[in-house]
Amino acid sequence: MLCALECVAIILLLSVSHTTLQASGNEIKTDVFLSPKFELGPGSVADKFYYGIDFPTGHIAIKSFNAEVVDDKGKSVPLHETYLHHWVVVGYYKRKGENALERFGESGLLQSDSTLIRNSGMCDHGLVQYFGLGSETRRTATDVPDPYGIEAGNPADVPAGHEARWMLNVHAIDTRGAVDKLGCTECRCDLYNVTADGNGEAMPVDYIGGLKCCHDGVRCRVKRGFRGERRSLYLRYTVTYMDWDASIVPVKIYILDVTDIWRKADESTGLKATHRCLIEYDVEPCPFGAENDGCIHTKSLTISLPTGGDVIYGVGHQHAGGFGSTLFREGGNVICSSVPTYGTGHEPGNEAGYIVGMSTCYPSPGSVKISAGETLTLVSNYSSSQRHTGVMGLFYILIADSSANTGAVQHSPAQVRMNTMASYLGWPFELFGVGLVVALVLIYSGRNGYEEI
Repeated sequence: MLCALECVAIILLLSVSHTTLQASGNEIKTDVFLSPKFELGPGSVADKFYYGIDFPTGHIAIKSFNAEVVDDKGKSVPLHETYLHHWVVVGYYKRKGENALERFGESGLLQSDSTLIRNSGMCDHGLVQYFGLGSETRRTATDVPDPYGIEAGNPADVPAGHEARWMLNVHAIDTRGAVDKLGCTECRCDLYNVTADGNGEAMPVDYIGGLKCCHDGVRCRVKRGFRGERRSLYLRYTVTYMDWDASIVPVKIYILDVTDIWRKADESTGLKATHRCLIEYDVEPCPFGAENDGCIHTKSLTISLPTGGDVIYGVGHQHAGGFGSTLFREGGNVICSSVPTYGTGHEPGNEAGYIVGMSTCYPSPGSVKISAGETLTLVSNYSSSQRHTGVMGLFYILIADSSANTGAVQHSPAQVRMNTMASYLGWPFELFGVGLVVALVLIYSGRNGYEEI
């Protein structure tokens, strides 16, 4: 009888949950899906790519996308058991009737009959996703405010003989019993005892930690004698959307990477601009004896966007040790500052020492504009009281055409969990403000430090 009840529970869990809200003649819909099952035991890593995942169909405006790891009973799994390094969702077009298995690589899908649906930039390779977060996913707002939406499924964009599909990448690390939880989540190579990456290529001699060392199927070192069950897990993802109509203003998705090696275009030679994004980097520890002096590692990027418009959303992505990131416009005014929230407890969404949320920016429509070709500066700050490997300094922004009509019919907005907008100030005052934020985070982390993972 118990087995029968559990089976029914799993069947219900695997079912799609669908709810709608009536708003101005157009429904706001919410669909809840589960990824295919992945299994993890103590120390093990899953870095899975799932193609043709369940996703809302038709010509739609996506209003939010949220996700978390759950077990086979639908219970949220805390980060101190299974660390969610990242999840990303990428759209692609696949030829109808083609059954060849897809495979994702740096240059995109590796089949001639499949084409990536890339975001608007900026990286030439990698970071092509529409959506993606990490440990912060439960407490980071992804809602697109009215009257805007992320357009998907426009029949006019689909190549003849193709259909739109979506790919999900889930990278999770089971840290139960780990000898060094932080080291495992930062993919330190010595803890994984690997000499080659996931493609079988030899590791560079100076590579000490990062994605190359924690690929699918490897295992981080656990304490001698530790025993833990292998369990089935899923990524539960929730998509809020509505049917596309003339009242919705489309937005472009830009992902900026502080490691971007940008080469400007040269019209005299015909060279196009290139963006070589390394995606991750290391933070070296501050000098011995200075650990308690508030050591801060700062990395910055100067870049320009090919097109301008109104900024309607912004959020940063950092790993443990991050103190926040800020995007400045030319002249030093702040576009958005995004600061991490560190957990203080044990329950899912508040795990002590982990980044469990990133603050977001929602400027009033038309209040923050970026000009085409304007020079922007991205600054990412990390604590350097100890070494960190494989950290990231990404920044998502949504931009709408400034000429778009935003006086259209408004729809019921999705709930915003966290919403902050940095003051639109100049360099001197803003640098003081950013310094104050960093100082406050330093004081806070002294009581509830991420090093305590």
